[in-house]
Amino acid sequence: MVTIDKGSKHRNRTEDPNFDPQRDGNRSNNIKPKKKKTAYASQDGVGYSWEEEYKRSWDVLKEDDSGSLETAINQLISSKRNRIMRDNSSIQRGIIRHLCIILDLSLSMTDRDLRPNRLSLTINYTKEFVTEFFDQNPISQLCILVTRDGISQRLSHLSGNPIDHHRALDDKSKLVPSGEPSLQNALEMARATLSHLPSHGSHEALMIMGSLTTCDPRDINETIKNLESDRMRVSIVGLAAEVHICKEICKRTQGKYGVILNEDHFKELLFESIPPPPKLLSQNDRSGFTHQSADLIQMGFPKQVESKRVMALCVCHPASGSTPSSLDHQRKFRAGFICPRCEVKNCENPTNCLICGLMIVSSPHLARTYRHLFPVANWKEITIPNEKFPGSMKCFGCDLVLVEEEDDDDENQNCKETEEARKAVMRAYHCERCGETFCMDCDVYHDQLGLCPGCC
Repeated sequence: MVTIDKGSKHRNRTEDPNFDPQRDGNRSNNIKPKKKKTAYASQDGVGYSWEEEYKRSWDVLKEDDSGSLETAINQLISSKRNRIMRDNSSIQRGIIRHLCIILDLSLSMTDRDLRPNRLSLTINYTKEFVTEFFDQNPISQLCILVTRDGISQRLSHLSGNPIDHHRALDDKSKLVPSGEPSLQNALEMARATLSHLPSHGSHEALMIMGSLTTCDPRDINETIKNLESDRMRVSIVGLAAEVHICKEICKRTQGKYGVILNEDHFKELLFESIPPPPKLLSQNDRSGFTHQSADLIQMGFPKQVESKRVMALCVCHPASGSTPSSLDHQRKFRAGFICPRCEVKNCENPTNCLICGLMIVSSPHLARTYRHLFPVANWKEITIPNEKFPGSMKCFGCDLVLVEEEDDDDENQNCKETEEARKAVMRAYHCERCGETFCMDCDVYHDQLGLCPGCC
């Protein structure tokens, strides 16, 4: 007999003659409650498909025909080695650089072919570029320009302080993509920014362009001629595909043009502009080698002072038209650098004195800049053990065991793993000047250090 509770709409199954406890009980246990649809991911970590991490399955290591990963690993090692192989020829370079970074803020920068999108990745790489640029070029200066809606705007002024450029890149309200870029307007603004600077410093422009089109008001060929006459080098990193006009600009201004393949290649192409490029050749010098003159630049070594009692303002940030309470707290420097010529206080070093125009630097800044004129030699890659390097061997820099001595008393010498280990070879790097051998990590470190540990 079936009874129905008046206060409830559910049936009492225990009084149902067709009710099977074993069957219906298991069925009720297998029924899972419906999850409430929400915009947030569930507690068990499973969310919507568009919330999952973007994965690239084609970047996973693949086995060769014999089932080994050695081929893929060798390719990764070779690509890493190619990235650290730099031009070590002693040629004339412009160590005092003035660089304009031009960012494309068109609607094409919102594409998601790069993670998380083109604009976010470009901003992150630009911040890393600014930090590394001033680390290797401490007496240089740069500014950041943006182009969108057919016009060009200034994001940060020409400065040698990386903090100013990082603040400009952190302001998201000024980095909203819209419209189309203007290649001509961006290059004209960069040329006007660097045209009044002295000729002993190099004039360069580096553009990151994600659009395949450009909206220009006039003939861009006139702009290219002006760039050539002003001896300004233009390099472009393309995020989409090769554009003929970009390739032509880089060719005629003796710059570099490259189109990225992935995120790592993007960073590689961008960071190629960090070392100082060779000095530009004039139209008459491109056919053959001619001696170029060198300029003597007057510099001053300032005296660092620190006033504990009196708070003095520097000449870099005058307080005209401002009350002491409205001054930025970071501008109230007790410490500073006294110019050796006019004896005014500057808060930054290196910089150009605003009173007398003297370039103020320190000896470590000159040392980091001077290393680009005589770069450290690349080490020769070898495989060990071989006939020239038999027996045991350790890395001279970190004492890493590269090759061990063969022990006849080893109990596991007959096993398959030991035989394969003996047949294997390891890559090492040999300095032809001092004759020492190093591992790959020490090879990368010696390139950043700027000298060979064995030659010191």
